Amino acid sequence: MNILVSNDDGWGMGGIMALIKALAPLGHIDVVAPEGPRSGAGASLTIGKPLQLRSLGRVFEDLDVDVYLTNGTPSDCVKLALNTIYARKNCRPDLIASGINHGSNTSINSVYSGTLGICRVGAEHDILGIGFSLCDHSLEADFSDFAPFIPDLVKELSQKERPYGCFYNINAPIGKIEGIQYTRQCKGWWTKELDLYQNEKGNEMYMLVGEFVNAEPDQTDTDEWAVNHHKISITPMTVDSTMHPNNKGFLIK
Repeated sequence: MNILVSNDDGWGMGGIMALIKALAPLGHIDVVAPEGPRSGAGASLTIGKPLQLRSLGRVFEDLDVDVYLTNGTPSDCVKLALNTIYARKNCRPDLIASGINHGSNTSINSVYSGTLGICRVGAEHDILGIGFSLCDHSLEADFSDFAPFIPDLVKELSQKERPYGCFYNINAPIGKIEGIQYTRQCKGWWTKELDLYQNEKGNEMYMLVGEFVNAEPDQTDTDEWAVNHHKISITPMTVDSTMHPNNKGFLIK
């Protein structure tokens, strides 16, 4: 299996290191990661600015892994990989694996997520994309309970038939995992999103913060419910943002 690994937290973070080590037994890995943090980048691309792709070579002595860094966004990482590394090898990755993100990508967070932006670009090219996230924003997050599940999750999802544009959003709870559940995206939103303060020059500044509101806390089929009940959540997603006529209450005239 040829595997492309990327993330939005940047190279060297604990999550991407844990993901590489978990996936290494499955095949050859090419890592293309941002040089630094790009959280919340969604599927943004770098326009009008040159992109760099710098090889670090074989960083892991005992693993079949080649590492590259870029000054671009998470989505740029995929486009760079497909059009340089894999184009030169005249092949495509069998899997694009993103993460492991330091923090949840459940509910509305999936829209903003650079972790899932990576998967969307892969799905655009009909390549299996799986985004992995742990519900812990700490720089010292412990991935040891989640990582052992990853190889089997990849094997299971890679064997499933999927329509064009499909990718998977996987979120794991902190600590002991008590099951795996296929879910849908929870309805929710952020409130109290800005923190006002003054900088050293006395200028008013804003810091993006906020509190998440779960609009359906009692619904047991959502990603939020699963991780809050110590389960791994698997949410199938798609690049198709169309409101289709078969959606309840929607009519095209």
